[in-house]
Amino acid sequence: MRRRAQSEAAPGGSARMSLQSRLMLTVFAIVAGILIVVSVVTGVLLNNVLNSQADARTREAMSSLGKEFGVGLLDGAASDQLAEIQASPGMLLVIDSPFTGATGAVVGNDYRTYNLSDAQVERVIEAVNEVGPGRLTTVTVSGLGSFRVNGMLPDGWGQSSVAFGLSLAAEDLTLRQMLWSIGLATMGGMLLLGIATSGVIRSGLRPLRDIAQTAARVSQQRLDQGDVSITERVPEEQSDPATEVGQVGASLNTLLDHVEDSLAARQRNEETMRRFVADASHELRTPLASIRGYSELSLRDGSLSDSSRQSLQRIEAQSQRMTGLVEDLLLLARLDEGHELVYDMVDLRQLIVDAVADQAMAGMEHDWGADVGEDPVLVAGDRSRLTQVITNLLANARTHTPEGTEVTVSLRTAGEGSATRAIVDVHDTGPGIDPELQKRLFTRFVRADASRARKTGGSGLGLSIVKAIVEAHHGTIEVESEPGSTTFRVTLPAKPQTTAA
Repeated sequence: MRRRAQSEAAPGGSARMSLQSRLMLTVFAIVAGILIVVSVVTGVLLNNVLNSQADARTREAMSSLGKEFGVGLLDGAASDQLAEIQASPGMLLVIDSPFTGATGAVVGNDYRTYNLSDAQVERVIEAVNEVGPGRLTTVTVSGLGSFRVNGMLPDGWGQSSVAFGLSLAAEDLTLRQMLWSIGLATMGGMLLLGIATSGVIRSGLRPLRDIAQTAARVSQQRLDQGDVSITERVPEEQSDPATEVGQVGASLNTLLDHVEDSLAARQRNEETMRRFVADASHELRTPLASIRGYSELSLRDGSLSDSSRQSLQRIEAQSQRMTGLVEDLLLLARLDEGHELVYDMVDLRQLIVDAVADQAMAGMEHDWGADVGEDPVLVAGDRSRLTQVITNLLANARTHTPEGTEVTVSLRTAGEGSATRAIVDVHDTGPGIDPELQKRLFTRFVRADASRARKTGGSGLGLSIVKAIVEAHHGTIEVESEPGSTTFRVTLPAKPQTTAA
């Protein structure tokens, strides 16, 4: 129940991630963010440097080629002017004059001049007009790439304008190569970082995992009964208070020491109480027997009055009831100490048949049945105590169910070889057991009827005795109950069945 509650209390995805995963994810996120920022800044700075270099080349080209343009610059087409000056590849020229209109051309890598379309010319003119004459701007021309362009307004030329530019193909190639290099280096660095981080974190968390394994081994020990000794401890090298993990290990060792001391103290207290109950029960048997004997002797006196006789009868009845309670307490104490059992081979089939027959005579208002098969089922155990188990379960069904209830005892075997088990089911069709009561049904002094009536209340020790006897025989007992169906299931180690050839 506790593990299920813990798992249901952590529905978030991050809560299910291990500490190693969260640390690696955090480191990756931080480093990746830093590398992305560095890459962006590097790209921006490199782009600015390349643009500055392109600006210098453009101005230098304009300065060196400006005198070579023909006198009729505004009268001829841009392609003619580029051909006249034998321009280098990547040079672009756009002329907008009232004589020839807007024309443009670019020199290809094959040194041939190609005219620009009207749309391409219009794009260059718009870009130049946006920044004004004398200022450089980057223009992307469809189908040709990017150019660094400078606009000119020659004096005395009216509304005419000229735009001269150089291709940025080399700069774009350099920028792309640089960004690819940065990206590949980043991915390689992240891969190396992941391997190194995983190794470092795994090595650093190994002591913590060892501590968790120690705690897991302790959690698998039975700590609820018997003399418990917790031998598991965190090694000294993993419990150094100078480190954070060592502090956890040292704290766990301290906790285990405290738990072991507490369990030892609990065991001493239980043994003291068990001896006290056993001694007290043993000592009470003699005075109770004396009370019963004197009451029986006094009842033989014919001169007793009716009131005195009735009082003595009540004393005798209560002494008998108290004797039974003392015997039950003494039996439980001896079973807890591992005593009181005399082992022999017991046939559960015959034992069940006899117990059902006895109960059928005592509770004729119920419908009794037994389904035990034809073959004997042998177990190693104490015959009288196993009889007490079946008798107590049947008496419990008879006492706590109404008249006419069907009570059936079934016997079967399961498993093979040394794993053979005898399974006894005591089933009734009564009103069932309260689910809250089922959780503590086998606890001592727990009663299904809180009235403590002699018929239905009992001493509250019957089922606890059944559980103690079954566990002393290395078996288990469990109950399943709902309105109209209640089943007590006893499982005991059994002798393997022999099959006739």
